[in-house]
Amino acid sequence: MKISVIIPTYNERENLPEIVERLSRALQGYEYEIVVVDDDSPDRTWELAQKLGEKYPIKVIRRTKERGLSSAVIRGFQEASGDIFVVMDADLQHPPEKVPELIEAIKNGADIAIASRYVPGGAVKNWYWYRRLISKGAIMIGRVALPKIRNVRDPVSGFFALRREVVEGVELNPVGFKILMEILVKGRYNKVQEVPFTFGLRKAGESKLGSRTIINYLRHLYRLMKWEGEIDRLLKFSLVGLSGIIVNEGFLWAFVRFLGWDKVLSNILATELAILNNFTWNDLWTFRDLKRKPILQRLASFHLAALSGAIVQWAVYVALLAVGVHYLLANLVGIAISFIVRFAVNRHVTWG
Repeated sequence: MKISVIIPTYNERENLPEIVERLSRALQGYEYEIVVVDDDSPDRTWELAQKLGEKYPIKVIRRTKERGLSSAVIRGFQEASGDIFVVMDADLQHPPEKVPELIEAIKNGADIAIASRYVPGGAVKNWYWYRRLISKGAIMIGRVALPKIRNVRDPVSGFFALRREVVEGVELNPVGFKILMEILVKGRYNKVQEVPFTFGLRKAGESKLGSRTIINYLRHLYRLMKWEGEIDRLLKFSLVGLSGIIVNEGFLWAFVRFLGWDKVLSNILATELAILNNFTWNDLWTFRDLKRKPILQRLASFHLAALSGAIVQWAVYVALLAVGVHYLLANLVGIAISFIVRFAVNRHVTWG
């Protein structure tokens, strides 16, 4: 099986000789090629790659009109001749010595092998706390928003291997750096395996992380949710929630006005009727393609989601009041977060 190692580059001249030399040692015994896709680097990385090609099996693609890591990887897929594709950065934060482990995972039955920072044995070196928070937060949001990746611990890793068939003929159109997430949602595969690795320090050059990266990640997430139909599902869940408000308010008014019932008891009964209303419509409409559990189990889970949402709303409300936020704004934030929690629990547990 021929291995194609795809390395997108931009101003990586200082790192390229070392990564190529280490890859050549790591891949001894394999038939391989290194595909360097360079975005016309001002430091002329592409020129150095061509010179290194006199000694190593390097294919150089110099792009003068396109920019971006993800599109560079896609171009690498198109130009590569291997049976297994390996994608990694040129900055030496992805150790070349880990590549054979990814290849072995593929040879042993995985369709995609991910070098993961977040499985046992994986780690990140010398990140500030806020960088860890951003990374973990991005992964959590992605796993909640896209059920297809919920069992992958590091779906935003930039270091992975896959069989050619996973992406062959698949239309990939990612935004930003996180091409793996696009492949996990759109690719043709059955088995994903995560291989632990330690994400190291950049050897030379500047990090590409910035606020634009975060914005592009959120844009990419939205596009994938839309492609998967999760945006439509979220809208349906919202409309059902609005109908529940009408049911709740309507029955509360009827119980108190026409039956003369106690207002507290009326509120409890009206709330339960609203929950039953929401469950029925979500079961018949929002999540109708996901029914797997018995109806009583789904109903119990739906009540649990409602309770979880209520507890989260109250906790957020109290916490924001404690730091001086206006009570109406605090309640609004609590409602918004509660909505996300209820949708996530129902999407992954009730109808998961």
